[in-house]
Amino acid sequence: MPPPASLVRGQRVCVIADDSPAAASWTQAHSLAVVPAVCGLLALLVLVVFCPTCGYEFVNFDDDEYVYENDHVRAGLTIQGIAWALTAFHASNWHPLTWLSHMLDCQLYGMNPGGHHLTNVFLHAAAAIVLFLTMKRMTGAMWPSAWVAAVFAIHPLRVESVAWVAERKDVLSGLFFMLTLWCYASYVERPASWSRYACVVVVFLLGLLAKPMLVTLPCVLLLLDYWPLRRFAQPAPEADAPWFPARWAPLIIEKLPLFGMAAASCALTIGAQRNALASLDRVPFFSRAANAAVAATDYIGKLLYPVDLAVLYPLPSGPRPIGTVITAVVMLAAISTTAFALRRKCPYLIVGWLWYLGTLVPVIGLMQVGSQAMADRYTYLTQIGLSIAIAWGSVSLAGRSASRQRALAAVACMLVVAMMGCAWRQTAHWRDSQALWTHTLRCTSRNWLAHNNLGFALAARGQIDDAIDQYRKALAIKPDHFKAHYNLANAFAGRGQADEAVAEYLRALEIEPRDVDAHNNLGLTLAGLGQVDEAIDAYRRALKLKPDSISGHTNLGIALAGRGQVDEAISHYRQALEIDPEHVGTRCNYGNALLVQGKRPEALEQYRKALDAATRRNDQERSDAIRAHIERLGPKY
Repeated sequence: MPPPASLVRGQRVCVIADDSPAAASWTQAHSLAVVPAVCGLLALLVLVVFCPTCGYEFVNFDDDEYVYENDHVRAGLTIQGIAWALTAFHASNWHPLTWLSHMLDCQLYGMNPGGHHLTNVFLHAAAAIVLFLTMKRMTGAMWPSAWVAAVFAIHPLRVESVAWVAERKDVLSGLFFMLTLWCYASYVERPASWSRYACVVVVFLLGLLAKPMLVTLPCVLLLLDYWPLRRFAQPAPEADAPWFPARWAPLIIEKLPLFGMAAASCALTIGAQRNALASLDRVPFFSRAANAAVAATDYIGKLLYPVDLAVLYPLPSGPRPIGTVITAVVMLAAISTTAFALRRKCPYLIVGWLWYLGTLVPVIGLMQVGSQAMADRYTYLTQIGLSIAIAWGSVSLAGRSASRQRALAAVACMLVVAMMGCAWRQTAHWRDSQALWTHTLRCTSRNWLAHNNLGFALAARGQIDDAIDQYRKALAIKPDHFKAHYNLANAFAGRGQADEAVAEYLRALEIEPRDVDAHNNLGLTLAGLGQVDEAIDAYRRALKLKPDSISGHTNLGIALAGRGQVDEAISHYRQALEIDPEHVGTRCNYGNALLVQGKRPEALEQYRKALDAATRRNDQERSDAIRAHIERLGPKY
């Protein structure tokens, strides 16, 4: 048996997972061609499962905030956009590297969703390959490492992170997670190398800038020190305390910069999410703890039997059944006790289990953000730990028997093929918003958000009656759901039922009185009913809440012009154009107001600027309409 890995600075550390004869056939040397072949196979698996997403649409769940309705992102990589990415707490998050990656996609692909999906697929494939290379480097075991990477690559639970454009933060941070592990393995081989340590720090920082989920990574590195790196297995100094051996201190001290960065990321994240955090009055701590225990066991179930996967599992409206909670706690305690008892004989069990539990902590719901009880995307990094425990545990059970090893290999391959089929089928549910939310409603119950978002997708297709039915179902479950009232009001307005629309806008504003769009749309509907004074009041309330609202200034200008207050209307048009000089509608309305004042040349100048803006935006229909209007008024443009 080789001597334990040394912690002496400057001495090369041996990276070996298991010295036992049972592992010998799994850690033997392989031809140089095998590793590239495995990497290519992993990439192929990812492409087969996820390439169909390159023909899919954006979905109406966060993709709007992250991409297609985010003006900063849509503009591509600009100085202003980069400054915004570094400073904005948008969508209750601070992840500047993720924003920059979305901006780069817009720079390359515009609003073609296929390109955005392709980037997710590429990043995920790269993460799977780096995971394989890192596990092989740390353990020396080719096929267990390949199986862990394959499960990570094509398990159905990965679909949400890869097929959802807004979850770019998962695949991007996941790649940096794997690269940090790789850099750490390189550093451990030569612990005296400051350049290698600097690589660990820099890559970890980039991961945090992509998603703060990586705050637990320093703890994962400590677990890897225990196994497979075996940096804990040093001769015990006489000064060792039983509860904290002195030989552990250097391992912890070397990670203090990483822990400091993780703490800073936690502070920034809490600041970004302060308005999204649920209060203890809304979700009591006991309910959070009970849900955390049940979710931790449910994730294990979904790893083993990945069916009925949905984009949103809503929090239960009442407390969890006590029997369910007790069963979950007992199960977690039993697994933890078993893994601890076998920690010397089977160290991969305790490492894999603690990897799973530890990386779940930031998203387990003790600090509740959002309305979900759990989410498939939260397993993106956490279930690697369970896969490690299963893979190396299975190898240990197979032992040195050639027949059992062949049987294990056959089962492993069949599981990969089965997972591919399930993941490919699950991916199809992400082809558009209607398919996504229809599937979600089949898999969950009392899902008010799914009803609302399905209604929104149906309304976008012109199926207004069906959309109204979905909004009403959402409100039957959650009567105080602002978005459902607001969307229902928009549907009524679009169908010409102005009185019903006004009533729903007012109900929505009772729930969320600071929503600018609701005030603006209420004003538009009131103006259509001839209640111009009430409409002007609504627009002014919108502008009080958001002084730089282009629609607020423009709508108020139209209402004032209709009441004969043309000078005041022009003032609001000018304010709107100071915010966005390219706003075509405001330019046209500004020109109309100037015509009313008899300023024909100035009006023509505004129409021509509107035409230029419409042309730059490739808006052919509006360009033709404006050009025809200009020709009716004066010389051809």
